Amino acid sequence: MSSNSQGSVKGEAATMVPPSASASSHGPPLSPSTTSKSPELPDELVQAGWSKCWSKRENRPYYFNRFTNQSLWEVPVLGQHDVISDPLGLNAAPAEAGDGNLGNGQRKRRSSEEQGAGLNSAKRAKVFKLNSGVEPTTPISPSTPGVKPWSSAPEEKVYWDLDIQTNAVIRERSAANHLPPHPEIELQRAQLVTKLRQHYAELCHQREGIDPPRESFNRWLLERKVMDKGHDPLLPSECEPVVSPSMFREVMNDIPIRLSRIKYKDDARRLLFKYAEAAKRMIDTRNASPESRKVVKWNAEDTMNWLRRDHSASKEDYMDRLEHLRQQCGPHVTAVAKDSVEGICSKIYQLSMYTCSFCAETCASPPQSRLVYCYPVRLSIPTPTLPRVELHFENDMACLRFRGEMLKINRGHFSKLELLYRYSCIDDSRFEKFLARVWCLLKRYQAMFGSGVHEGTGLQGALPVAVFEALNRHFGVTFECFASPLNCYFKQFCSAFPDIDGFFGSRGPFLSFSPVSGSFEANPPFCEELMDAMVTHFEELLSQSSEPLSFVVFIPEWRNPVTPALTRMEASRFRRHQLTIQAYEHEYRSGSQHVCKRDEMYYRAVHGTAVIFLQNDAGFAKWAPTPERLAELNAAYRPTLSRTSSLSTPGPAQSASGDRDSTPKASDRTQSGMMSPGGHDNNNNNGSSSSSSSSPQDKLTAP
Repeated sequence: MSSNSQGSVKGEAATMVPPSASASSHGPPLSPSTTSKSPELPDELVQAGWSKCWSKRENRPYYFNRFTNQSLWEVPVLGQHDVISDPLGLNAAPAEAGDGNLGNGQRKRRSSEEQGAGLNSAKRAKVFKLNSGVEPTTPISPSTPGVKPWSSAPEEKVYWDLDIQTNAVIRERSAANHLPPHPEIELQRAQLVTKLRQHYAELCHQREGIDPPRESFNRWLLERKVMDKGHDPLLPSECEPVVSPSMFREVMNDIPIRLSRIKYKDDARRLLFKYAEAAKRMIDTRNASPESRKVVKWNAEDTMNWLRRDHSASKEDYMDRLEHLRQQCGPHVTAVAKDSVEGICSKIYQLSMYTCSFCAETCASPPQSRLVYCYPVRLSIPTPTLPRVELHFENDMACLRFRGEMLKINRGHFSKLELLYRYSCIDDSRFEKFLARVWCLLKRYQAMFGSGVHEGTGLQGALPVAVFEALNRHFGVTFECFASPLNCYFKQFCSAFPDIDGFFGSRGPFLSFSPVSGSFEANPPFCEELMDAMVTHFEELLSQSSEPLSFVVFIPEWRNPVTPALTRMEASRFRRHQLTIQAYEHEYRSGSQHVCKRDEMYYRAVHGTAVIFLQNDAGFAKWAPTPERLAELNAAYRPTLSRTSSLSTPGPAQSASGDRDSTPKASDRTQSGMMSPGGHDNNNNNGSSSSSSSSPQDKLTAP
């Protein structure tokens, strides 16, 4: 441990290194559990957990028990310490006050769990001291062998299983050339993204007089990354075409006004009047052809006259009239607004290119021929020294602060990130960069989805735990194609940002991931361009491999109009079976699960979900969707009785997305169709298809 890190600790905490360790080495030494066994100790003491260590502060040896964190100056005597007769502390008496409210037996059990999981407690203590400035509570002893400073509540429910090993096989690849993450750069990137969002809102207000369509900027990022060849991990900088079809479609769909969901007759009458008035005003103020002016003015005035003289119409009459007015005026309004909306899309893309100028170009890795089990993304560029990130806990939340920017995550998911980091990171065995990289991870996803209430949560929604268990048990699934370290179930997954997610187990963007065999789950963000690119990638992988390869795909069953991805998968020669989960009969896990309350963890899907099995011949032979397996999967998807009364509908985005229109069918999906299971605002009358929606899915994962 360096002198700087020692000075940041309140009180004295001795640093233990073996006598052979260099005095100038940085960071904590290997934990006592990894120290070589001293030949001076009897085998009985070694088996009971004792080992001989060296106290740098006192310049003399001491004896440490890795099972209980006990430290003694004198040689332990066999039979005089409870750790020998009960090394795991299973028969210890109830806890007494002190030691951070943990009794001796509880400390023994915790230490045993840490040792069994292979955790290096000395590394955790060093990270805690460096980043929080607070010394962890330890037993009175001549030294501080290391205590894990953070741990989740013992009774907290776990929403993942990181012990499942992968069956995905890939061709060995060289290290990626992405720039390593850095808090300063991540903070700058987040500020630039926020400014870009604000500029987008200003352009919509100034040029079209509308608010930016909800989540449209987020879906623009997803759609652009499908085709982006630039170097920035978040912002697009090298795309064709320049005008985004996704952003153009959504802005155009809110012109001349945004059509909201209608419940009452008066609302329908008011909406019809506003649309007629806005269409007439727009055609008068824009450079429209004489024919367009004539058609729009005549229809708008006819509608207003009808409203003035007919006060007995029903809600359905008003909505039918609105649909007729849209059909008559829509093409002319679109024609006069086309150039302006294309200008908005082009301007945002040009600004995005400008903000990417500080990042370096990445190099493509040549394909390798050797087959290996998949492993996380590795960066070829070493990480520089990272600044200090402070950590403290507020109730059940871990709070990380850097230069006044505080980000929160619940203790359970914080411990999950620690496990993923331990499993996947190879350049930080002492956990010195852990907190800085967690801060970068949280800031990156916040910048991606925005910081508004419930904003972007649908884009990161996940399948219920029971569904993942059924997929693994019956279909051999061990890998998620679209996930993030925050919401993954397996420790092997693809995600949007290889430069930061790779330290927590990501295998990189899925569209750049080429497995040869394995069983995969795919629940993509509901962006039409991304889903279409996903199907193309599936077809290529399945046609190129003769090894067992299987993809279980979860997408919304939108039929009015139908999505190209759904149509292509239903017609694919690799489709082995298709299952429909009815609307309101299944649930999803919230995309904000790492910060939300427990009773907000799940929400019902208001649209049907299509589950499609795409498999090559070998994959079908190994993981065939038999009736028995499908019945188990269907049963796992049903909401549990304990949660039925508390499930929200349609989800976290309900209050914010409830103003979506459910009547204009031609634009329902295109306006907000790339949404997640819980964020969709669908008016689903038949229980299996949707006609309107509002926010998307699985896990962020742009390519």
